[in-house]
Amino acid sequence: MERRKLDELLRSVRSGETTVEVALDRLSHFPLVDLGHTRLDTQRELRCGFPEVVFGERKEPGELVEIARALVARHARLLVTRASAEGMAALRAALPDCQLHARARAVTVNAPERGSGEGNVLIVSAGTADGPVAEEAELTARMLGARTEMLNDVGVAGLHRLLAQEERLRAANALVVVAGMEGALASVVGGLVKRPVIAVPTSVGYGASFGGLAALLSMLNSCAAGVTVVNIDNGFGAGYAAALINQGNRAALREDSKA
Repeated sequence: MERRKLDELLRSVRSGETTVEVALDRLSHFPLVDLGHTRLDTQRELRCGFPEVVFGERKEPGELVEIARALVARHARLLVTRASAEGMAALRAALPDCQLHARARAVTVNAPERGSGEGNVLIVSAGTADGPVAEEAELTARMLGARTEMLNDVGVAGLHRLLAQEERLRAANALVVVAGMEGALASVVGGLVKRPVIAVPTSVGYGASFGGLAALLSMLNSCAAGVTVVNIDNGFGAGYAAALINQGNRAALREDSKA
């Protein structure tokens, strides 16, 4: 149950418009819904500010549909990551209002438009091959209410492409830097800005990149202060963290304006 809906319910009980019995019935599946194969955490939004996100990989299409329907019935938003082609097709058939994001391998309900939201989270990717992970990060941050922008194909092999965008880099509240190969882009960006940089190593690269391990180790050993690193191909984790940083920054600005 969303915070807003729970607040309305409690106020309705206090005013006498809703009986305690009716309220208990509406809360009968709180804080979880047991689907047999999955136990949904319906309290997640109250604790963390966003409903439970569904990791679609290795879930059967039928399971995904049951999970998605249960979440949509209780929340205004839905985010499914790493969905297979079969899972995406099943969700499209079951939820006509959902949006498919094929490159990011994600499915959403009520995703905000890119450019809406608050603050500024900038997703920076080294090359076109890093696009799927970068788009997963952007979509995640946008679903959490951040205004997002993408800066694509600015890897260090053509450093002038990145330096030409220095103004955009400095304007962001938080940056997600997505790179494979040797993963050097995160260190370069970290040396140009005074905002947190979340580095995402991708599994893009030739044999000696070891499926992203080389980029991961390079980013972990970055000499640029302010660079933190998530796991290989973890665009979701990076986008989520960037959105939380962005929220904190916006809240601080609002408090400063009141002082």
